[in-house]
Amino acid sequence: MKRLLFITYFWPPASKATIHWPVKVIKYLPDYDWQPSVLTVENESFEARDESLLKDIDPDLNVIKSKVWEPFSAYRKFMGKEKGKPLVAAETMSISEEGLKHKIAKWIRWNLFIPDARVGWYPYAVKAGEKFLKENHIDAIATIGPPHSTHLIGSSLSKRTGIPFIPVLIDPWVDIVYYQSFKRSGIAKDIDTMFEKKVLRQAEQVVFVTNGTREDYISKYPFIAHKSNVLYWGYNEDDFSGMTRTRERDNEIVILHSGNIFDYQNPANFWKTVAELNGSGKKIKLKFTGTVSPKIKSEISSNGLEGITEYLGIIPYKEMLQEVLNADVLLVCPSERRHIPGKLFEYLRSGNPILAFNDDNPEVKNLIEQAGAGKMLSYSDSGKSFFNILDSFEPNPELIKKYDRQRIARDFSDILDSVY
Repeated sequence: MKRLLFITYFWPPASKATIHWPVKVIKYLPDYDWQPSVLTVENESFEARDESLLKDIDPDLNVIKSKVWEPFSAYRKFMGKEKGKPLVAAETMSISEEGLKHKIAKWIRWNLFIPDARVGWYPYAVKAGEKFLKENHIDAIATIGPPHSTHLIGSSLSKRTGIPFIPVLIDPWVDIVYYQSFKRSGIAKDIDTMFEKKVLRQAEQVVFVTNGTREDYISKYPFIAHKSNVLYWGYNEDDFSGMTRTRERDNEIVILHSGNIFDYQNPANFWKTVAELNGSGKKIKLKFTGTVSPKIKSEISSNGLEGITEYLGIIPYKEMLQEVLNADVLLVCPSERRHIPGKLFEYLRSGNPILAFNDDNPEVKNLIEQAGAGKMLSYSDSGKSFFNILDSFEPNPELIKKYDRQRIARDFSDILDSVY
């Protein structure tokens, strides 16, 4: 059996949406003649925990954990936050928070931590990785990011050992969407661009999770055209095993957004529509799992929707899936043209109607509408038209099954085979 070293910053029991792809792909890779080992951090401190995710980890899986230096303890102290309390991504990157300390913290993060605030893991991970590679035969190295500093680790280990290297980019690197709202110095951006280009040159193959991102990168770096691939984020069919809708359909319409939602993903006119529908006698309930930005909470409040809104926060994965199954409308707000929110695939699998807001994302539009699962509207749209056709959607389950992560693991093994 061929052997893979998979480097990922986030790993169970960290409750982070970005771990689901590597956890599931790693779980299924042995079925396709690849035995993975995982290099991760001893203890990351940013997000909440979900112990239930550990059930997907094979007890025989070799997991190497190295030390890490993170700046978040200093951030907590600087911002006056409680020691040890999990930080909320939607708040740390908020553009509506105008306090001086918040602005200073953002400037430091975007300009002094390159490529990201997890770069403090680099020296520890490289040292641990080198030791492991000296003691074990490995046929390929794969990394997943953000954090994109993980790719620097994989690239460095590949260069030192000659082992082929494959980065998986969940999001764009230098021009990720939230950089568009914050000021980065020219020097910081130039250094980051140098890192990005260096990693892509070192890579034997590159994996993106959207076609839009792949096309964008090929335009920027034509030399990757022959070695770039798209593997969608997908969902895991096993997670839905035995699960069904437990809430009866009644006159109440439950609208759910699952996952982080940031200031720049705000369908402002939709909240007004929800308020109008609620005021006209329709029973509406808004639910959010994950983190919600201060600006969006403020918009919901200003539209008088606090009484019908429930913020569940970060909840165990199975509980989140149950909320998805029990909802009547699933809300998704891609941040930009290249972005496909990971939860979209669990939304598709649920069979419940999907309402998407974006001004220029043909890929999400096609995924939803080709599957007969919902509708995409512009961010300025009120969303009223969606409720007129709410009962008309008929999702195609056979089309949706191709996004099962077991199939994605098979496709990833084919890419690994190509560099072996």
